[in-house]
Amino acid sequence: MNRQSYDLVVVGGGPAGLAAAQEAYDQGVEEVLIIERDFELGGILQQCIHNGFGLHHFKEELTGPEYAQRFIESVGSRGIDVKLNTMVLEVSPDKKIYAINSEEGMLEIEAGAIILAMGCRERTRGAIAIPGSRPAGVITAGAAQRYINMEGYLPGKKVVILGSGDIGLIMARRMHLEGAEVEAVLELMPFSGGLTRNIVQCLDDFDIPLRLSQTVTEIHGQERLEAITVSQVDENLKPIAGTEYKIECDTLLLSVGLIPENEISDEAGIRLNPRTGGPIVNEGRETNIEGVFACGNVLHVHDLVDYVTEESKIAGKTASEYLNNKIEKREDEIELIAGDNLSYIVPQKITTKVKGRKRVDLYMRGKRPMKNAKVIILDGDKEIFTKKERFIKPAEMISLALPEKVIDKVTSKKVEVKIVGEVE
Repeated sequence: MNRQSYDLVVVGGGPAGLAAAQEAYDQGVEEVLIIERDFELGGILQQCIHNGFGLHHFKEELTGPEYAQRFIESVGSRGIDVKLNTMVLEVSPDKKIYAINSEEGMLEIEAGAIILAMGCRERTRGAIAIPGSRPAGVITAGAAQRYINMEGYLPGKKVVILGSGDIGLIMARRMHLEGAEVEAVLELMPFSGGLTRNIVQCLDDFDIPLRLSQTVTEIHGQERLEAITVSQVDENLKPIAGTEYKIECDTLLLSVGLIPENEISDEAGIRLNPRTGGPIVNEGRETNIEGVFACGNVLHVHDLVDYVTEESKIAGKTASEYLNNKIEKREDEIELIAGDNLSYIVPQKITTKVKGRKRVDLYMRGKRPMKNAKVIILDGDKEIFTKKERFIKPAEMISLALPEKVIDKVTSKKVEVKIVGEVE
């Protein structure tokens, strides 16, 4: 077995891993390794050729490959080691990584600290159990994006998209621009799962209909998809009998959610949050295993890559502090509980009495569209912090800067974060 050692190993070479590695290096960690299973760095950004990236972080509008390239060049200029085409098989609790590639064979890499940045994957047809036959032409929106943007193939000519998340909306526009006929975007929920700008730019601008509270209830075709049956759903998201209608199509793109890639994390003994699907972390993005951190879409699914970069820099900085013995032991922590109208909150824990810290940034998502809302933090029955939000949309992450002086006043081991407002 090929044995190696590094101060810091970053698992994943997408936007999260690149930003975390760069930040750790800039904070004084010299021996940094990025392990990436693909043949190139950049992750999912390499197939996202549309613009809209970088407005927060770089203050300019970039395409996905352009955003990725800036970090790839930055990592290269720092001399950070990279292993491409390398699959991580296991991460052990004592911070050993077992990986394999065709050039070096089986690797055992001992790390002083580890940052998990494996990203996420798409939910497939099997995850949502659509009845019917199994013809060609039923694929995920991300797979279709790769076929078109990187491989040069058009997956179909008459398309329906199930799910109005951002990738589904973007692919509706992409398929239209490539000459396909996009019949409709269907959404199970009574509201869209994508950003408002994507609804306008990808659907409204091209007269592509968005049909809310509807879903696919049957797939037709043998060798190739021929049609789908669509039904309206009730308030419990169950199909309503008698509302069925058929759409002829040769392609069904699924944009029905993303799942953080945490099989390795789970096997390592890292505790996962059932709401996010990612690890439970403190404000430094450290998991329950000391010296193992997580960031990006492996932690929770983000709406903007700029937020991935911000979070990953936190993980990189904290990993550096850990390696330099600058982190105090987590003797006292506050647990954050996602309450009414809140899907989740990250971090789930805050270490108390941290010297020099001015604030902790919290990230969360609402469960439903609301207006004239407030994010409220409760210490028992006492309201200790409030932030007003004009609109709450599940597709858009909410950020909240919690001042240190508020954290110092908390008396409970658990505090509740909830949203109140008018449901739209």
